[in-house]
Amino acid sequence: MIMSNAKKQKFTRLFFTYLILVIVMAAIIYPLLWTVGASFNPGNSLVSTTLIPENPTLYHYRELFAGNKNLPYVQWYMNSMKISVFTMIFTVISVSFTGYAFSRFRFKGRKNGLTLFLLLQMIPQFSALIALYVLAQMLGLMNSHWLLIVLYTGGQIPMNTYLMKGYMDSIPIDLDESARMDGAGPTRIFLQIIMPLAKPMLAVVAMNGFTGPLGDFVLSSVILRNTESYTLPIGLFNLVNDVQGGSYTTFAAGAILISIPVAIIFVLLQKNFVAGLTAGGTKG
Repeated sequence: MIMSNAKKQKFTRLFFTYLILVIVMAAIIYPLLWTVGASFNPGNSLVSTTLIPENPTLYHYRELFAGNKNLPYVQWYMNSMKISVFTMIFTVISVSFTGYAFSRFRFKGRKNGLTLFLLLQMIPQFSALIALYVLAQMLGLMNSHWLLIVLYTGGQIPMNTYLMKGYMDSIPIDLDESARMDGAGPTRIFLQIIMPLAKPMLAVVAMNGFTGPLGDFVLSSVILRNTESYTLPIGLFNLVNDVQGGSYTTFAAGAILISIPVAIIFVLLQKNFVAGLTAGGTKG
C-alpha cells in the first residue's frame, strides 16, 4: 500500500509537470507558427489569415527586398545588425574588465559599486528617456547609431557584470597566485588565464549584448527619427501603424527574418552558452 501511494504521488507529480510543460510549449510555439503562416498568406489583412495558408505565396518576402523607398527593409536590417554587433563587442570587452576588477581586486568603493549596479538594474529604461532625448539634442546626435550603441552598452554593463563576476569568482584564485610566482602580471593573468576559462560566461554576455538592441523599440524610437536610420523594430512597427491600412502579413515576414541572425549567434555560441548560463550566479 505504501509503495502504491508513492507511485501514485510520483505519477501525479509527473503528470502535472508534463502538463505545465505542454501548456508552456503551446503558448510559445503557436504564436510562432501563426506568424510563419501569416507571412505566406496573400493579402495584407489578418482577417483572412490562416495557420496553414491555402494559397501560399512569397510575395511579402520579395516585397521586403524589392528596394521600395517606402519600405527600405534591407537598410533597416543592416542598421540593426550594425548596432547589435558593435553593442555585443563593446559589451563583452567592458564587462570582461568590470567583472575581473570586482572579482579579483579589493579596492575602496567596491561594495558600493556593486550595490550601485544592483540599483541600476531596478530602474526602468523608460524613466530616463526624456533625459536621453535632451542629451542627444544637446550633443547633436539625433539619428546617431553610435549614440545608441553607447547607451545599449552602458545599459548592459550592470546586469552582465554581476554574471561575469559570479563566474570569475568560481575560478580558483590559486591559478592567479601560481601565475604571479612565474612572473605574470594582472594583464597577462587576465588575458591568458581568466579569459580562456571564462568563455562560457563570455558567450552569455555576447548573446545578451546582441539580442538586447535587436528587440528594443522604446529607446531607439526616441533617438532615431529618419526613415533611413530606423532599426527593424521601428520600421516594422510602422508597417502595422499605418493609418491607411497596416500590412500585417509583410510585418510577419519581416519579423520571421529577424530570428535568423539570433539563431546563427546561438548556434555559434551554444557549446558555451548553457554552461555559462547555469554557472553565472553560483557566487557573488
